[in-house]
Amino acid sequence: MTTTRQGDMLYRGTDSGQRPDGGAEPDGREGEVAPPGPPAGAAVVVGSFAMRRGQWFARHRHEHHQLAWARRGVLAVRATGTTWVLPPSMALWIPAGTAHATGAPGQALFRSLYFLPDRCPVTWSAPTVVGVSPLLRELISYLSDGALDPAPRERAEAVVLDQLRPVSVATVQAPMPHDPRARRVAEALRADPSDGRTLAEWGPRVGASGRTLARAFVADTGMPYGQWRTRVRLQAAMPLLAGGATVAAVAARVGYASPSAFVAAFRRAVGVPPGAYFAP
Repeated sequence: MTTTRQGDMLYRGTDSGQRPDGGAEPDGREGEVAPPGPPAGAAVVVGSFAMRRGQWFARHRHEHHQLAWARRGVLAVRATGTTWVLPPSMALWIPAGTAHATGAPGQALFRSLYFLPDRCPVTWSAPTVVGVSPLLRELISYLSDGALDPAPRERAEAVVLDQLRPVSVATVQAPMPHDPRARRVAEALRADPSDGRTLAEWGPRVGASGRTLARAFVADTGMPYGQWRTRVRLQAAMPLLAGGATVAAVAARVGYASPSAFVAAFRRAVGVPPGAYFAP
C-alpha cells in the first residue's frame, strides 16, 4: 500500500509504482481517496486541487458521498462503465463506495465536496449529474473556508443540499475497439479528431479492408465508425469550449465544415446545444 498526498486529498492505493496523476488513463487497480480533515461539526468538506492536462486520480472509492466539480476547465469521471465529461455548469454526485476515476482533459481546478452519509438526506444510489447554479458555485467557495463558524456553516450546508438538482443530459461515449487494426485508426482519430479519412482510406495504412474495419468498429464499440468519430470529436471539443473558444473555432478544430453542423451534432449527442450545456 502506498500513500500520496495531492492538494487537499490523500490517495491510498496498491503498490503498483503508478502515481494517481501519472497522466495515463486509469487501469483496473483501485485505491482510496480520503478527504481533508473536516472542520468541527461540518457535514460537508470541500477539497481543492489544480489538475494538469491529462492528469488522473486512478480508480478509487471512499466512504463519503462526493460531488465532483470543476470550477475551471473540464472534469472527466469514469464510473459504472460510463464516462461523464463535465463543464463548470455541471457536477457529478458519486455515492459512497462507488469505484470511479477522475481526470482532466485539459488544465482544470477540481473542487470536490464530501458529504457524511449519516448526515446527508440525498438517497441517489447511482452517479447523478446535477446542475451547478451561480448560488451553488458561490456556496462551494464559501464552504471551502476552514475557519467558518459552525452556525453559518450549517446553514450553508443546508442550502447546498437544497441546490442539488438532477439534470437530464446524455453522456458522450466513445469506447476503444479491441481489434488492433481498428484500434490504430481510433488512436489516430483521438490524436487528430479533424482527420476526415474514410475507413477505405485507412485500410491500406492498417492492413485491413474498409469493410473489415467497419465490422470491427460495430462489433467492438457498438456503433458505426461515423457515429464513433462524431463522439470522439465532441469529446475533444468539450475542453476547448469550456476554455472559452468560440463554437466556430472549435468546429473547425475538430473537423466540422461549419459551426451549424457542429451544433447539430452536439445537440443530437448530448440533448442540448453547446451554449446551454456550458451556460453558467
